[in-house]
Amino acid sequence: MSRRHRAEKREIFPDPKFGDRDLTKFMNYIMLDGKKSVAERIVYGALDIVEEKLKREPIRVFHDALDNVAPEVEVRSRRVGGATYQVPVEVRAERKKALAIRWLTGAARGRNENTMRERLAAEMMDASANRGTAVKKREDTHRMAEANRAFSHYRW
Repeated sequence: MSRRHRAEKREIFPDPKFGDRDLTKFMNYIMLDGKKSVAERIVYGALDIVEEKLKREPIRVFHDALDNVAPEVEVRSRRVGGATYQVPVEVRAERKKALAIRWLTGAARGRNENTMRERLAAEMMDASANRGTAVKKREDTHRMAEANRAFSHYRW
């Protein structure tokens, strides 16, 4: 890791179909072994399923799902005098989005539907309706931060 300066952030181009940068980032999280076209087919297929079932604009459902999964606070370990405390801290906007995407894809991969398209579509629909595994993960994170609120004075 370089000590000179931080690595500059790469520019992420909007996706070809909807022109959305968040969707491109989501596809990059879905992608395995550099197979971007496969990831695109999975994500666009899932969005088609969402549109077919909910009769709503799929990109809106996607953004609702991301907003419902994104955490406001999280706990970070802080070592003070030999003891380790779980200190609640607010989540930066960039990390909030990254966590939401990671939790959504992880929850989709853990589902029992047959294809990844179906899993992703079902998890997106659940998350946009404020239920599902990814939303539960956010609630657990918030609960943990709330339980450790007493240590918030150790914030740095």
